Amino acid sequence: MPNVRGLIAATGVAAAALLVVAAAMVTTADAATAVTVQAEAFNAQSGAQVENTVDAGGGQNVAFLADGDWLRYDGVDLGAAGALSIGARVASAGTGGTGSIELRTGSLTGPVLAQVTVAPTGGWQSWVTLTATAASHPAGAQTVFAVLRNSTGGRDFVNINWFSFTNGATATPTAGGTSAAGWVNVDPARWNAQLAEFNAMPMDPAPANAVRVSEFNASCTYSHSLKDDPIVFPGLPGASHMHSFLGNHSTNAGTTGDTLLANAGTSCAPAPDLSAYWVPTLYEHGVAVEPKTVVVYYGSRLADPAGTVPFPQGFRMIAGDAKLQQATPAGSVNQFYCAGPGGEIGRSADGNWPLCAPTASLLFQLVFPDCWDGVHLDSPDHKSHVAYSYTGTCGGAYPVKIPSISFVLAYPASGTADGFTLSSGMASSFHGDAFLAWDNAAQGHRVKNCIVQKAKCNTAGTF
Repeated sequence: MPNVRGLIAATGVAAAALLVVAAAMVTTADAATAVTVQAEAFNAQSGAQVENTVDAGGGQNVAFLADGDWLRYDGVDLGAAGALSIGARVASAGTGGTGSIELRTGSLTGPVLAQVTVAPTGGWQSWVTLTATAASHPAGAQTVFAVLRNSTGGRDFVNINWFSFTNGATATPTAGGTSAAGWVNVDPARWNAQLAEFNAMPMDPAPANAVRVSEFNASCTYSHSLKDDPIVFPGLPGASHMHSFLGNHSTNAGTTGDTLLANAGTSCAPAPDLSAYWVPTLYEHGVAVEPKTVVVYYGSRLADPAGTVPFPQGFRMIAGDAKLQQATPAGSVNQFYCAGPGGEIGRSADGNWPLCAPTASLLFQLVFPDCWDGVHLDSPDHKSHVAYSYTGTCGGAYPVKIPSISFVLAYPASGTADGFTLSSGMASSFHGDAFLAWDNAAQGHRVKNCIVQKAKCNTAGTF
């Protein structure tokens, strides 16, 4: 991020703000009690600029924020009176020192909901989630101001990706595996027992000719389709767009970690992987195109994979952003591509989709976060409990190393000039969900032998 600050007058963003607010001003993070406000969806501002972000889900963040700058958001539903948990997704390179974000209602000088202290996070795109709690707040839809305070004056000190407002919950969820407004804690007894089993496992030495890459995989095929999403819309059948499910055949809106473990039928090998994986359905001329193969890779992108632990039972997370609707021309990040003889031979008329040779296949690779906070199985946005290791290490609010999951999906389609559509919209909206349920021994041995030891393993978990 450059040091030169750009100032945009509040009136200069009115037209853009109307477009952004209509599309993405407030999104439901928890159907009953929480909302997430994207930072770039302001109705007015002073001293801010919008830029692309590499944070989980992509999209944009607000940058160039210094002392006295502000952002205004209209119609933020704070819910019923009572306690309010507030989250702020921030990044800071530290060149402007430590500052704070004041969240106020009504006006720039209105009552303070909360104040979040911002310290350096390691870079302008090194993201952490900060939380605060308001004991009371005005109920219903409110105008919320984010006012930036920094004793160093004009120096930029923070980037902001989003704010979350969770009504009726504390910033730290209750312990023992219970849920509070989307935060789901790991069950300490169950997790400690799984870790003890993992730590006691012997490591099978890799042969001398082993490929020194941390990796094992699950090889999956398409299972079924439903307009369900047990992570985003648990217990609400038909509440989502159409999804193509892989893995556990029982997956539906009512799925839990325990139901996955209780239903052994799966479209993945190895059989001990009872996890559920899903992506938005791809359509060509209105006809669903289901993936012919999906390899779910478990690996490591860390400089040192030692200390990586298995996923706890019931762990869930999302990669990508179903609400991201923007052009994805050739060369864009996170795009569909062609693989195989002949490769890509052109683009769709709108430039968003590749045209593949008849001998090639349409592919997409989706990478999930690989650092965990060590506390939560899930979070209100299904991303805030995990982070990407952009620097090759895990630390700070996300100290626990977990396997790096990536989906590599191959579709039996070449494409036409008309392109494709997703059930979630444009190509940019491609995303994926992982709801983990492995046999403890099967996952543990693979993590220890293949990832920690840094040896490439096959689907069977052998070298």
